[in-house]
Amino acid sequence: MDHYSQKTIINFKKARTHMEKIIRMVEDGEYCVDIMQQNLAVIGLLKSAHQMLMEGHLNTCFKNAMTSNKPDRHQKMIEEILRVTKLLNK
Repeated sequence: MDHYSQKTIINFKKARTHMEKIIRMVEDGEYCVDIMQQNLAVIGLLKSAHQMLMEGHLNTCFKNAMTSNKPDRHQKMIEEILRVTKLLNK
């Protein structure tokens, strides 16, 4: 497993732990602002994981595709990156 994957998994596991805590907090009727703070922590972890996934993809799959002599593959990779970036910005 590469460096990007290891760090990404750590972030996903931290997010999962936070989510479990958030669920318990809601079930226990804890203070809304405290729940929102935990929720924002999860959002931050997921955004960080997304960034790590993107970096790993750009440094491996994307780089390999762009150095190939296949213009159709180049275009497909560009379209994939644009599609994921648009989803992130929604």
